[in-house]
Amino acid sequence: MAGNRKKDPELMKEICSFVEDYYFEYHCSPTIRKIASALGIAKTTAYRYLIEMDEKGMLKYDGQSIDTKNIQRSDYKINRAPVIGSIACGTPELTDEAFEEFVALPVALFGEGDFYVLRTHGDSMIEAGIDDGDKVVVRKQNHANAGDIVVALVDNETTLKTYYPEPEKHRIRLHPENKTMKDIIVRECYIQGVAEHVIKKLNGR
Repeated sequence: MAGNRKKDPELMKEICSFVEDYYFEYHCSPTIRKIASALGIAKTTAYRYLIEMDEKGMLKYDGQSIDTKNIQRSDYKINRAPVIGSIACGTPELTDEAFEEFVALPVALFGEGDFYVLRTHGDSMIEAGIDDGDKVVVRKQNHANAGDIVVALVDNETTLKTYYPEPEKHRIRLHPENKTMKDIIVRECYIQGVAEHVIKKLNGR
């Protein structure tokens, strides 16, 4: 049983080996779920081992990414970003259980930062080149500049729109990039991130 293998040095080696193999194949860290499934242990056991291995200096674990010495020596730097399928209501819960998957974002292309990836729904941003089903790379932050495309929480619903604050009118205008749709006018909203990149297939599907 997994509980009987607590602090097992062989299991620690197996975890390191799996993490490295996974990283060099997919260019991102495996989730706790994937580690547990691959090694036949409980997710809680995998989590406890990662914490202990981090404390022992065997690897670095920050709750999302896992680095070993071999990974740190590699030249290929990536950010590991969770894919959120739908955030129609409320603030995204950025935990393993809420993610559909993780994607690797090469630092050379996307830069450093804390990102998540949002699957888009609808055609409200088509004139900005964001189509239904595209993946939008969002930098997590709670502020934005006029003209930024933001993920905004309004009345417990999350929307992707262009942000235009109008302080002289004491309001914010959230503009859909689709001339058939009207602006959303609000007194306030909570910025959940700023869209920086769009990932799409060449055939647009």
